[in-house]
Parts: sequence; structure tokens; C-alpha cells
Amino acid sequence: MHRLPTLLSGIFLVFLTSWLGLVAYPSLQLGRLTPVADADNGGSLPPTYGGQAIAGQRIYATEGCISCHSQQVRQTSITTSDVDRGWGVRPSVARDYLRDSTAFLGSRRLGQDLSNVGVRRPDAKWHFIHLYHPSAVCEGSLMPCFSDLFLVRKIQGQKSDDALNLTGEDAPKDGYEVIPTADAKNLVAYLLSLRHDYPLPEAPVKKNGAAK
Repeated sequence: MHRLPTLLSGIFLVFLTSWLGLVAYPSLQLGRLTPVADADNGGSLPPTYGGQAIAGQRIYATEGCISCHSQQVRQTSITTSDVDRGWGVRPSVARDYLRDSTAFLGSRRLGQDLSNVGVRRPDAKWHFIHLYHPSAVCEGSLMPCFSDLFLVRKIQGQKSDDALNLTGEDAPKDGYEVIPTADAKNLVAYLLSLRHDYPLPEAPVKKNGAAK
């Protein structure tokens, strides 16, 4: 029994050290980060999300997109850098995530990194078709279909401007159309907002061989 205080003290020290290293120190270090002025366009960086993108972020979480996609342009990798892959113009840094209530960094890449998908894929219609049937625009894609985010309905008068341009087996039967729900529109708005192509003090963007 005389060793019990020593044992409890050891356990306490282990937890204290872990808390200091994993919680206190990162919070102290990253908590000092603030947005910086956007010299080119005014405002501040990182840019703020619009209301629709914020709603889409919730859909992103609900649908479990983080299970297969990351949102971090990594410094290095085994074979080549993420910048060399074309997944970003610079590595991601902590300041990029100041606007996020939850940072979906991810750890698995069964699909591409999405940090700059709004830059690589700026066409909302492409994203809608990709969500409805991924292999229709990405041959051999392993991504599941998110057809539950869409509505098949009878055409009322004339075809909706939101109707997906589907062909082959994906096309609805005559007189019907496939349109995105509000959740699909919000999710696509969030995906289009994902862009880390702006310069930060700790992560300049190189243009024409010079750092900006």
C-alpha cells in the first residue's frame, strides 16, 4: 500500500505530460494565429465561408466524406509532393483552417485531396454529376453514388435549369428529370469554396519562379 501514492503520482504525471504536449502546447502555439490582410483583393485571409458553404460543410460531415478524402496539401510524400501532383500551389498550413469550426484534415486518400478542389473543378454541374454517379465523369471511380441527394421528378412544363445532363443508363425516363436537392447544392457550394491558392506569410505562392 505504501507504493500507491507513487503509482498514482506516476499516472498523474503521464496524463499531465500528454495533456501538455497534445492540448496545451498546440493550443498556445496555434491560438495566436489570426487572419492576415489580403493585399490583392482586400479583406482578409483565409477567406470566410458563405452561408451556403457552411451548410454544405455539415453535409460533408454527415455523408462521411472525410473517410476517403483529405484536406491538406502535404509537404512531402513517398514518391512525389502534393504540389507536384497538382493538388495545390503550396503546402497547407495551420492558418488555412482558422475559419473552420471543424478542420477535415483526414488521414486516408482513397480519393483525391480536396483542399483545392474548388480551383481544380470550378464547374458546379460537374460536381452534381460526380455526386450522382461518380464513374460517369471519373472512369473507374470507387466513390459511392450519392443519389439520395437528388430528386427524380416529372417535368413541369419545361425542363428545370437545375436538371442534370445525364446520358445512357443514368438518364431518367422520358418526361422526368433529376435535380439536386438543397443538400446537394449546399455540398457543392462547400466543395467550390475549398481553395488554398492564396499566399500566407508562412506559405508563399510561387508565381513565375518568384515567391509571392
